[in-house]
Amino acid sequence: MGDRDRDRVRTDARAALPAPPAWLVAGLRPKKAPVPWAAAARASVAMAVPIVVGLATDKPAYGALVSMGALTGVIGDTADAYRMRVFNIALPQFFGAVGVTLGTLVYGEGWLAVGILTLIALVSGMISSIGAVASVSGLLLLLNAVVGAGLQMPDPWWKAPLLLSLGGLFVLALSLLAWPLRGRVPERGAVAATYGAAADLLAAAGTPAYETRRQAVTQALNHAYDLVLARRAHDHGRRSSLVRLLAQLNVVIPLVEAAPAAHLHGSPLPDAIPAAVRELAATVAAGRGGDPTLELPAPATPSQRAVDVALRYASAVVHNADADPPATGDDPLGRPAALRIRARRATRDVLLSEASWRYGLRLALCIGLAQSLVSLIPVPRSYWVALTITFVLKPDFGSVFSRAVLRALGTAAGVVVGAAVLAEVPRGWWNVAVMAVLAPLIPALSVKGYAFQTAAITPVILLLSDILNHQGFDLVVPRLLDSLIGCGIALIAGYLLWPESWHTRIGDRLADAVDDAADYVSYAFGTAGEGDGGGGGADRAERVRRRRRIYRDLSLVRSEFQRALTEPPPTGRRAAAWWPLVVAVERVVDATTAARVRVNHGAPPPAPAEVAAIERQLRGMAEGVRSSTTLTQVRAELTGDETGVLAPLRQEVTAARAITSPGRHRAT
Repeated sequence: MGDRDRDRVRTDARAALPAPPAWLVAGLRPKKAPVPWAAAARASVAMAVPIVVGLATDKPAYGALVSMGALTGVIGDTADAYRMRVFNIALPQFFGAVGVTLGTLVYGEGWLAVGILTLIALVSGMISSIGAVASVSGLLLLLNAVVGAGLQMPDPWWKAPLLLSLGGLFVLALSLLAWPLRGRVPERGAVAATYGAAADLLAAAGTPAYETRRQAVTQALNHAYDLVLARRAHDHGRRSSLVRLLAQLNVVIPLVEAAPAAHLHGSPLPDAIPAAVRELAATVAAGRGGDPTLELPAPATPSQRAVDVALRYASAVVHNADADPPATGDDPLGRPAALRIRARRATRDVLLSEASWRYGLRLALCIGLAQSLVSLIPVPRSYWVALTITFVLKPDFGSVFSRAVLRALGTAAGVVVGAAVLAEVPRGWWNVAVMAVLAPLIPALSVKGYAFQTAAITPVILLLSDILNHQGFDLVVPRLLDSLIGCGIALIAGYLLWPESWHTRIGDRLADAVDDAADYVSYAFGTAGEGDGGGGGADRAERVRRRRRIYRDLSLVRSEFQRALTEPPPTGRRAAAWWPLVVAVERVVDATTAARVRVNHGAPPPAPAEVAAIERQLRGMAEGVRSSTTLTQVRAELTGDETGVLAPLRQEVTAARAITSPGRHRAT
């Protein structure tokens, strides 16, 4: 047999093998994300130093507990702004201390411990629905309660929460070391990134890359507003650097609004325009002012004129050291309410939200089953079962099904590394070197995906458990077995038994976004949008807020769909079929913005009947999405001035209504 024949046989053999499911491939594919080197260095120091202190003072178990607390701080060390790091790390540590205290008090109490942990799981699940920091807080509340109830802690009762909290606060202290020198750098970097993303968007106008660049702009704006507005809740000075950053961020909006008009025109913008925006990004990042020196080509079209006006306005604000927000004084997303008001709203939402109760009950059921199982059947290191369930059922981490499978795979990979460490590395000072190498892998691999994060955390937990229990290699098999049991309980009691696992609610979220798009069309061209010609004042500020809310909601819808794509059929298949409609709705919002910009710059406004017809079509599409599990093709009869500003918008609405899911081609 020749080489060519052997290659053909190998190719045929590979083709005959069944392809892995798409959701599994997507979960195992590492994400393209930069490695957070600073967080990796902090993890190495924060988790190795406590072991050094423990060994030096002949209290290795105490050092392991501090290092375990540092592990939770490392997981939460993801914020950019320094003030947000305080909340992201310190607040969860408080809940973690409460959790380990409650767990320690019911250690060895049998069914009382089962009941208490089930109740804590209910509370943890409910508060996790409030937001990102509350989610981590709820996670640590339950995790530490499970550890306290399953692992004998040192006496007296207050020692364990103190040691665990010291570890988390050590991570916080390391993360704040540079605050005096780099206090505003993260916020400036986020605002500068929005200018860079806007420059890329303008450079892509009229090209196929526009859609991808627009998504990047949305993400950059969301991130920057979250940072800057969160800080402004505590800073009300009219001349503070944060007020200036907000002004610089607000004037990106007209540039982003002008981009759809330039894109729909079909011709690329002159290179000088994105280059000028990149210069503004560098100016913002450096925190300097000065005199603007713009050398731009004369605009040749209304869309270029809109970009030119927006760019000159942005340049004037960026280079003005005393820049205030726009004359209306309105933040495009609104300044956050006072802390007590947000706390009251969050409490009301948690208690009255069906989603929070549903998730809390789901988590409580799984934890109750796990604790009941290990109470009836002797399971070594039984607390690992509940720990696995807690991580798998984390509400904002993605699909429960795929997370359970990926955790099993990640645990298996991590156990291989952990087994080698426990078998070959002598207990004692060598643990310090191993921890210094393994700990930075947690933040480095966490950004690559959930399976990678699990694979990085598992050997670290095995090493800390060995320091506490001195069981060595005997920890490996129980760790793997308990993780598989936890994944099985999460799949059955946390996934298969719940209707929403099989009947996804992504259609409702998308329908709400379509309704918001209809409201946006009505406001942009209706009576409310015409009061000042759309050019300024409260009406323009409200239109900007609506547009930003729509794009933020659409980015959340995208995340929901991407999460659903990792589910097995029928959910994953349905999400894939509906995905083109998500893109179509984004294009409808873009076309609406472009039309409004053209009107702002002299184009005749559309007739009210044209606006009403488009709004009716969007309302009908929203109702269709809510009432059907598959997409149905609809022939939209939209007429109007083919040379008017709404002509591109009518085309986008017609295209959106014509989208049909595979296997169903009925016109209505």
